[in-house]
Amino acid sequence: MKKAHKVRVGISIGDLNGIGSEVILKTFADQRMLDFCTPVIFANNKLLSFYKKHFKMNINFQGVDDAQKIIDGKFNVVNIWKDNLKINFGEEDKFLGKFTLQSLEAATQALKKGDIDTLVTAPINKNVIQSDKFNFPGHTDYLAKHLGGGESLMFMISQNLKVGLLTDHVAVKEVSEVITPSLIEKKVNMISNSLKADFKVRKPKIAILGINPHSGDNGVIGKEDEEVLKPTIKKLQDKGNLVYGPYAADSFFGTKNYQNFDAVVAAYHDQGLIPFKTLSFGNGVNFTAGLEKVRTSPDHGTAYEIAGKGEADYTSFKEAVFASIEIFKSRKEYEKLTKNPLKKQNKKL
Repeated sequence: MKKAHKVRVGISIGDLNGIGSEVILKTFADQRMLDFCTPVIFANNKLLSFYKKHFKMNINFQGVDDAQKIIDGKFNVVNIWKDNLKINFGEEDKFLGKFTLQSLEAATQALKKGDIDTLVTAPINKNVIQSDKFNFPGHTDYLAKHLGGGESLMFMISQNLKVGLLTDHVAVKEVSEVITPSLIEKKVNMISNSLKADFKVRKPKIAILGINPHSGDNGVIGKEDEEVLKPTIKKLQDKGNLVYGPYAADSFFGTKNYQNFDAVVAAYHDQGLIPFKTLSFGNGVNFTAGLEKVRTSPDHGTAYEIAGKGEADYTSFKEAVFASIEIFKSRKEYEKLTKNPLKKQNKKL
């Protein structure tokens, strides 16, 4: 019988002038990481050698020319370009943005083909990566298009808190227009399915935060909570879902009410991410739920202000790696138990 390989964790390099390279190397400088997975970074041997020398890292990597030639149990570098690149830490560089995109494209294709099992994306600068091939507000939208083309969900996860968003990279003035009963049902179902398949929660209990201050104060501060959220929550409850709310967002986290739920649904980006990062920063992970493949990332950005200085905390990236491994394994177990692949579930949404 052929020996099963370790989980192959693909890694896109992120912004070359940011802290991505540092947190990647710091994570895998610990040889014990190779007991848990086979890391595969999509970049270039020369570039990794430069980073290794700059940060004075004692780390070995194996260069391969194709993702199909990955060596199990080694730190693999898939060479996807031959250019010699000049790195200027902390600076925006649209020329280097082309290579950031090449890394993401190659990693995504390898994930689609099954050459890697999961994908962990290092932070990008959304400005320098923009092009005809990448016209998206972030990784989540790009991967939703290239990994199935369906709905996806920005799901911020940590050991004690999970926050999903109804809207992510949407201007605040447009939030109330975007939130519809259909969207709420889709997102809640995606969170519920993810909690079951990816986190082994048998009967998910989910809280939904109000759209307006004080959840609208019975219609005094906006009508959306009364006319959109409450009827939809009631509909979801009638279908047997343990979904509750809307809760006033200003007190929900301070009173630790979030501890009573398996996940929290926020109406918009900052409503969910500010408390999440306050409570979990450095240990949180950005997980793209709803996709047929597993993708995670650290909960921070390129951090130009400290790039190249050796000061970056790699905890969140390391947590993103472990989260991708655990979600991949959990999903496999769930599919075996239910004999109902996640792909089939998502089609029902």
